[in-house]
Amino acid sequence: MANSGVVISGIGQSAVGKRLDRTAMGLTVDAVKDALANAGLTRDDIDGVSCYPGARPDMPHFGPIGANQLIDALRLKVNWYSSGLEGGAQLAAIINGYAAIKAGLSRHVLCFRTVKEGSGGASWKDAARARTERSRVWGEYQWQLPFNAISAMQWLAPYAKRHFHLYGTRREHLGAIAVNGRRNALLNPKRMYDKPLSLDDYLAMPFLSSPFCLLDCDAPTDASTVIILSSAEAAADLACAPIHIDSIGSALTTRPSWDQVDTPRMAAFDAGKMLWDRTDYKPGDVDVAQLYDGFSFLTLTWLEALGFCGEGESGAFVEGGARIALEGELPLNTNGGQLSAGRTHGFGFVHEAVTQLRGVGGDRQVKRDVKLAVAAAGGGPMAGCLLLARH
Repeated sequence: MANSGVVISGIGQSAVGKRLDRTAMGLTVDAVKDALANAGLTRDDIDGVSCYPGARPDMPHFGPIGANQLIDALRLKVNWYSSGLEGGAQLAAIINGYAAIKAGLSRHVLCFRTVKEGSGGASWKDAARARTERSRVWGEYQWQLPFNAISAMQWLAPYAKRHFHLYGTRREHLGAIAVNGRRNALLNPKRMYDKPLSLDDYLAMPFLSSPFCLLDCDAPTDASTVIILSSAEAAADLACAPIHIDSIGSALTTRPSWDQVDTPRMAAFDAGKMLWDRTDYKPGDVDVAQLYDGFSFLTLTWLEALGFCGEGESGAFVEGGARIALEGELPLNTNGGQLSAGRTHGFGFVHEAVTQLRGVGGDRQVKRDVKLAVAAAGGGPMAGCLLLARH
C-alpha cells in the first residue's frame, strides 16, 4: 500500500468535561505533555505547529488558543506554523502539518485543537449576535442571521429533511447513531454522560430543529487534543509504534455556503473520493471508523461519502445498530463520539483511531486485530478525512 512517509508518532489529550477549572492554555499544555511523553519526544524536537481555527477573539471559547500563543508559551523554536480556519474543516490542521513534512519544512509537527465551549456556552450564537449588531450582515450570513438561523443545527436540518424525503431515512436511524455513541462512551473513562440511552429515550426527546433533538447534537466541552506528526525516518526509534498516514482527503465547496442543493450532498463526498483515489485500500478493508457527529446526520453523510454504503443507504446501514457496534462489521465512533464523549471538534476522532490501531482502548477496544482506520470531520461546505494504517 501507499507509504506517504508521514506518521502519527504521538497523541495526547487533556481532561475532558464541562466547566473545568483549567484555562485553555493549561488544557493545551496538559495535552502537549501527554503527547510528547507518548511519542518519546521533547519540546526541543518540535519544529512545526499547526492548529484549527487559530485564536478567535470573536469566538473566544471556540478558538481560545492559536499557534502563536502556544509557541510563545512553550518557547518553541519552529521552522513552520499554521493557524486558521482555511482548509478542509478541522482536520485541515493535520493535513497542513502532513504537507509541511512532505515539503521538508518540518520533521515533527505538533497539531492541536483546544475548546472551552463547556465553560463558554454558545460561541457561535455570540458571534452571530456580534455580526447582526454591525451596520451590515455580510457574505452567506445575510441569508441566515436575519431569519434567526444562527446555529449550524438550523443550517443542517434542511439537508437531513431532504435526505428523509428522498431516501426514506427516519429518526430511528439518527437515533441509532446516538444510542451507539452512548453505549461506547460508557466504556470510556473520558465521557460526558454516565446514563445509558435507549432508542425510546431518544425518540421521546422534543425537537430543537426538526428532525434534530438535543441528542442529535454534540456535547460542548472544555478539552485539548494533540496529534504529533513526524517524518517516518525521524520516528523510527520513538517510544510508540508509528501510525502511518496512508491517504488524505480534503474538500471545500467552490462557494462556501449551506444553501440547499438538488440532492443533500456535501463536501464530504469530494473528500472521500480524494481519499480513495490516493490509496490501494478499499472501504471494505477498514476495521474501525471514527466519523464526525457534530450532528448525528453528518455521520450518515460520511458513511455514504466514504463508500461504506451507497448514496441514500446510510439509514438502512445503521438500522438497529448491530452493524456499527463494537462487535459489528464496522465499529463506529468507538470512544462514544462527540455526542456522548464530548465535542473535541474532530481531533478526538484521530486520537481514538490511533488508540484503536495501537490496541490500547481498554474496555472499548475492538476485539479483532485493528490494522486500518478512517477518521473524518466536517460538514456542509468543508470536509477532511484521514486513512491511518498500522504496518
